[in-house]
Amino acid sequence: MQTLVSLRGLSKSFAGVQALDKVAFDLRAGEVHALMGENGAGKSTLMKVLAGIHASDAGEIEIEGRPVAIASPRHAQALGIGIVHQELNLMHHLSVAQNIFIGREPRRALGLLLDEERLNADARRLFERLNLELDPRTPVGELTVARQQMVEIAKALSFHSKVLIMDEPTAALNAQEVADLFRVVRQLREHGVGIVYISHRMDELQQIADRVTVMRDGRTVATVAMRDTSTAAIIHMMVGRALEDNLRGTPPDTARHEVALEVRGLRRGSAIRDVSFRVRKGEILGFAGLMGAGRTEVARAVFGADPIDGGEIRVHGRPVRIRTPRDAVAHGLGYLSEDRKQFGLATAMDVQANIAMTSLSRLLRMGMFLDSAAIADTAAGYVRQLGIRTPSVTQPVKLLSGGNQQKVVIAKWLLRDCDILIFDEPTRGIDVGAKAEIHKLIDALAAQGKAIVVISSELPEILRLSHRVMVMCEGRVTGEQPASEATQESIMQLATRRAPTALH
Repeated sequence: MQTLVSLRGLSKSFAGVQALDKVAFDLRAGEVHALMGENGAGKSTLMKVLAGIHASDAGEIEIEGRPVAIASPRHAQALGIGIVHQELNLMHHLSVAQNIFIGREPRRALGLLLDEERLNADARRLFERLNLELDPRTPVGELTVARQQMVEIAKALSFHSKVLIMDEPTAALNAQEVADLFRVVRQLREHGVGIVYISHRMDELQQIADRVTVMRDGRTVATVAMRDTSTAAIIHMMVGRALEDNLRGTPPDTARHEVALEVRGLRRGSAIRDVSFRVRKGEILGFAGLMGAGRTEVARAVFGADPIDGGEIRVHGRPVRIRTPRDAVAHGLGYLSEDRKQFGLATAMDVQANIAMTSLSRLLRMGMFLDSAAIADTAAGYVRQLGIRTPSVTQPVKLLSGGNQQKVVIAKWLLRDCDILIFDEPTRGIDVGAKAEIHKLIDALAAQGKAIVVISSELPEILRLSHRVMVMCEGRVTGEQPASEATQESIMQLATRRAPTALH
């Protein structure tokens, strides 16, 4: 089988931190090669070197047996290398088709005018390959995270790449969208395309990957055939230790605890249709449902990020008016958005500024001036507590891995000491080790008496974390189950039920 890519002895450092240390990796034509490791292991950095985004400090790159020095992303594309980034990189004011073909738009009238009709037709052909129902004229800013991810995939495929790098491509996709993506991946594999597939979802990799390379601390640990390797062996190579059993123990009895948050008859157009629920102190309420069910819309409405048409919100038994996120924070609510890059972080700012931003009034000197030493010390404490991998608290957040960025968002709300926390896809794009740590953290917060809402597209995560499970479909609550009775099958039945049912 032809070798498309060969990387030997690649090294790369940032601000004195060794991100890659003599890494070896190769990709064959017609294979799906999984690249795994904890967040910060160097996976994304390695692929960014291959995609021309970063230049390596040392090492060799060969493409189809020829030594190359990849000078830029455009050069990488010319060499037949495409990449789908974990973090979305689209222009929200442009249409779907314009994002896909930006810089390569078809022209008419001697090249002076954009040929919109041909542009949209080309995009529709790509969507047919992806089995995706999407209007190419739609502004990207109006799409959900899942739809934006599919636009990124379509954009990469539009370059007819021989090498396709997919960095957590299914992190925000539902089961049907994952199945559609896998169909496309298998087609590309049959046509000789080599695919580097970065994911933390073991079940996906067992289905789609031919080989797996594991990285840890910027180094290559091993490359093995997927069919000959157990999940436990891969996890041990990734983290260098055995993870604790991820099954939930007997949930605490919170029935007599105070209701911290109650929502009655919440409405917002067709996205939220008469939604009611309550969550008590010390309880974790899981929200399940397929993409587009309305779970995130409910969270944003409760937090004041989106206006509502009607309904009532009560905090600790008292009716409150939440018109803005500022109002929500004042009432003791914290919200970890599913899109941490757009809504959870100020990526141009450093770690300490992001952790402190919701609690600046508590970090003043003489009641007037920001206490820089207190901010740095406080941020350093959360860096240690949460295991955030960063050379210092002055490191720009944009230079951290996705999992470490998520921990910074969590630290921000921990410092605020909110009574009610809404976690929207808390482990999206996070490796198994960091995921276990965040699960333990959510459990610990509930044990402290916090009222917690968890929204997740991963049913095992919902079942692992929740005391009760609320299920939505098309903007409505279609059922509620105690975690002790819920199964993936029963949740899916409720998630596909169009008519609402009475709650238990």
